[in-house]
Amino acid sequence: MYWSKIAATDEEFDAIAALNYETFVEEIPQHEHNPLRRLIDKFHDENVYVIVYKNTEMVGMVAFRDTRPFSIDRKIGNVEKYLDADVCEHLCEIRLLAVKKNHRNGRVFTKLTTAIYRYFYDVGYTACVISGTVREEKMYTQMGFRQFASAVGTEEARYLPMVLTRQDSAVFRERLREQNRVFFPGPVALENPLIPSTISHRSVKFQQELDDMKSGLCKLAKANYVIPLVGTGTLANDAMLGQLKSEFPLETGLVLVNGEFGQRLHNQAKQWGLHIEKIDVGWGNPFDIAEIEAYLQKAGYRYILFVHGETSNSTLNPLASLGKLAEKYEIKLCADCISSFGSIPFSMQGLHYATAVSGKALGTVAGLAFIFCKEQPISSDAPLYLNLPYYIEKQIPFTLPHSFVEAVIDVLKLYPERFEVLEKRMEAIKNSTLDVTATYPMIATWEHPKMAEILTACELNGFYLHGDSAYLRERNIAQISTIQPNFEKDFKKLNELLTYVMETL
Repeated sequence: MYWSKIAATDEEFDAIAALNYETFVEEIPQHEHNPLRRLIDKFHDENVYVIVYKNTEMVGMVAFRDTRPFSIDRKIGNVEKYLDADVCEHLCEIRLLAVKKNHRNGRVFTKLTTAIYRYFYDVGYTACVISGTVREEKMYTQMGFRQFASAVGTEEARYLPMVLTRQDSAVFRERLREQNRVFFPGPVALENPLIPSTISHRSVKFQQELDDMKSGLCKLAKANYVIPLVGTGTLANDAMLGQLKSEFPLETGLVLVNGEFGQRLHNQAKQWGLHIEKIDVGWGNPFDIAEIEAYLQKAGYRYILFVHGETSNSTLNPLASLGKLAEKYEIKLCADCISSFGSIPFSMQGLHYATAVSGKALGTVAGLAFIFCKEQPISSDAPLYLNLPYYIEKQIPFTLPHSFVEAVIDVLKLYPERFEVLEKRMEAIKNSTLDVTATYPMIATWEHPKMAEILTACELNGFYLHGDSAYLRERNIAQISTIQPNFEKDFKKLNELLTYVMETL
């Protein structure tokens, strides 16, 4: 397997020095011979080396450097004299492009090229400049470089000043984007593109399909009512909290927190001015039912808020146990089910309100938010768009995209079989070499002290795990979701890549 990473270990830097010597001393006579047969670049400490492996053997490399002056500046003067101003906004120089002689084939060339494109684009460079040897002019041209000044150097080592811009790389980068393998917990890659629809949300046909969607959602959730909105899970939670503000303007509620999204729910509740108290049991820790009951016994709480599937640490919180407490103490139980709905079978019968979305475990287009209700809300002081009784009264008060409704109807046909599909995918993750934690089959959490390096290697090779959020970065965590359509094939490739990546850390 050919794959790429950023050089980080002493062994990799030694292999770089050896390939540097082989290429730029023995093959291209730029430097003097030495008995160690190693050549350390004069800008070594400023270089970022992107290297290519064949399994566990380093076979190719290229160095990025953005400290001025560039080596090419010393040959032709500042490159800005030759290039447009917008191209020069954030420049880097590529140097030391080299491949071992017995690995100079199309696969290594392709891997090195894609690594260059992904790295220079992800870091945000506007262009890369290079002194390309004339003997490899065709290769550089195929990569998208173009000559921008006259050739320099000696007869034995003659070079072309060349540049690769973001604009010139756009077509190639789009092809790379289409080849990416993603493991995000949303949005979901669509197997079939959405077809724009001109069907009015006021038409009889739309009303019939909307009724079908709502009926299917309620059947899957075992809920009595559902109100769809165009928006995100955060909007759904705001609609739920706005309704609670109207129902309990002065009464106190309790929010349970053991992760990022429980904390976000608490913050939203405070922004709505809800009288709310918090039990925070710590990141990923289980709720203590006895502790929660002790709270309920000593204070007159009217409702409990919690996140059912806490995506941030793959924790499934105990809906059934909390439901029994709510029933015992005659209080309303409300849940953020954004990551759990569609990933496991459960009943919302005991929930006063619950939220979900179309673009998570359901596996379809992002853009619809759902508020499930045990009873029809009858009054609200919330702004019009978040006013849940208004949706009951008007049925379709605002525009809903017909194509979104159709997409949800289509994925609902995949249930209940999809539950088993997601379960099998999670078992594949748990049975791999990765040391993950997961308590429900939507997302697995993986912690490693060198996670930033692992994620960079994955991205260079077109594998995108969920790891960019600040709460994940600060904990050296990445997550792998099961909800993307090509999971089985993509995870097999990811597992193969990670086998080699972990050996080189």
